[in-house]
Amino acid sequence: MQIFVTADHHFGHANIIKYAARPFSSVEEMDQELIRRWNEVVGEEDVVYHLGDFTLSNKRRASYYLSQLRGQIKMLSYPWHHDCRWIGKVQGIEYLPPIVIVQDITLCHFPMAAWNKSHYGALHYHGHSHGKMTPMKNRIDVGVDCHNFYPINIILP
Repeated sequence: MQIFVTADHHFGHANIIKYAARPFSSVEEMDQELIRRWNEVVGEEDVVYHLGDFTLSNKRRASYYLSQLRGQIKMLSYPWHHDCRWIGKVQGIEYLPPIVIVQDITLCHFPMAAWNKSHYGALHYHGHSHGKMTPMKNRIDVGVDCHNFYPINIILP
């Protein structure tokens, strides 16, 4: 079993192509390629932490996208943000709080200036900024725009 982390897919969101300068000619092409790249690296038994902005769509569309993705998906829950139309309503994934700590790695959709044990070198994985935040030591943007549209494999201590 491997563990992956990712964020900011924005499935079904045509405007994200322009906003994040994604190299896709249509939302259909983007969605298909995001699914292909996810399934290229994630196996059925792998765990994927998704940090938010999965889709702006409704429960039906979220279920459609999730049904095509491999792995055991653990979704950070943000009922006030882009995923608010479906979060908590789709079966088959595990919903987590907005901030989760996994073996001293702080997971949150939003980038932080300080996090649990940051002064001891602990890591913080986030999304939201689509690679537009100034880099900071041990704070890593795991959004798909920063990783060639792939989830990234993490090795826990």
